[in-house]
Amino acid sequence: MTTARAARVPVSVEERWEQFHRWGPYALLALSTVISALSVNAFGMTRAEQYTAGALVVLAVVLQLCWGRTGRGLSLHEREPSTAGLVYYGLRTVIAFVLTWLNPLFAIYAVLGYFDSGHLLPERAVRAGLLVYAVIMAGSQSGGLPPAGALQWALFAGLLLLNGSLTLVFAHLGRRESEIAAERSATITELEQANARLEQALEENAGLHAQLLVQAREAGVADERRRLAAEIHDTIAQGLTGIIAQLQVVTATSDPELAREHLTRAAALARHSLGEARRSVSNLGPAALDHDTLAEALKKTVAEWSDRTGVRARFTVTGTEEPLHDEVAATLLRIAQEALANTARHAAAGRAGVTLSYMGHEITLDVRDDGRGFDPLVLRPRSGSNGFGLDGMRARAERIAGTVTVESETGGGTAVSARVPLVRHAGADHHPDRRR
Repeated sequence: MTTARAARVPVSVEERWEQFHRWGPYALLALSTVISALSVNAFGMTRAEQYTAGALVVLAVVLQLCWGRTGRGLSLHEREPSTAGLVYYGLRTVIAFVLTWLNPLFAIYAVLGYFDSGHLLPERAVRAGLLVYAVIMAGSQSGGLPPAGALQWALFAGLLLLNGSLTLVFAHLGRRESEIAAERSATITELEQANARLEQALEENAGLHAQLLVQAREAGVADERRRLAAEIHDTIAQGLTGIIAQLQVVTATSDPELAREHLTRAAALARHSLGEARRSVSNLGPAALDHDTLAEALKKTVAEWSDRTGVRARFTVTGTEEPLHDEVAATLLRIAQEALANTARHAAAGRAGVTLSYMGHEITLDVRDDGRGFDPLVLRPRSGSNGFGLDGMRARAERIAGTVTVESETGGGTAVSARVPLVRHAGADHHPDRRR
């Protein structure tokens, strides 16, 4: 029984990262090599380029084996930037750049640079390292290096701006999270010292105090991680989806005016996503609610979504509009954005409708579409594309004592309904016709 219990002990996040840094480079290199080999004709690789790529793949494996012997024994938290780490990072960057130059699909291997620059490079060099990989990724995403024409150069410049901005945002998020963790650690240390003094008089409660402190720390860290994960998904991930859609139109059209229009939209989405990411770090509400009520923000959101996706959408308000508490308004807006994003990604709908209903002590949000639908009873596998979808909406509603229900059937469309308590804005009086 002891052995069975030991086998069920969950693997920590740090151990999973250790496993990724140990075996991930081999897996990504193998995957990119196979895919690149299958696409040799598509990218017109010459025989010499193929031999060069093969030699670089072997060199990358040898480099990784050598680095595994020198750096494998240290945990991520114990590793400090060293000359060996700089040499390893530099050589791997050169190999990744040349491989991506020969075949853009080797960017699958190059993505490693985003994950370990923080503990391989000195702090002052992290941004430069990330920007180098932003160039590599932008070159791959725009069709390969060097760009072949004016349109491809423009696409490369836009993607470089996007990748560079996102790397800086992620670097800022990581630094901000480290600062928050350090502040919390300092606070917890002070609390532990205070409890140590109290333990002299209350020895019988020492174990309970220690247990409560550990639980409070774990709950705080877990709650902050969930909040950041959900906010990043609702801002950056959805913004990237819109940007990709605009860039796909650019790559598929030969009309310069149409391409310029969609590049402008993509740049606007990138700026908006960057702003929302900064607001998420500061734990601020959505920018759409800074100057508008929930109904006005939803109306604009639905109109922008319809314009971006080409799906006809209608927004309706029923009941008497009332000023809502900031948390209630932000929750309903995020749920609507996620539901519309799911419709765009999965439903293949021709029409969608969003209804906001004020019903005395409750407020409901309904998002409907006439798309392909799905069977809600079938458990869908969690993936990078749907990991925060329905579960994320339910979690948001539950945080303010609300619920989210989904009605759908294959071929019959989908309806998402969120019901939350109607909590008025702090400072608002009880006149039902007063707006925020």
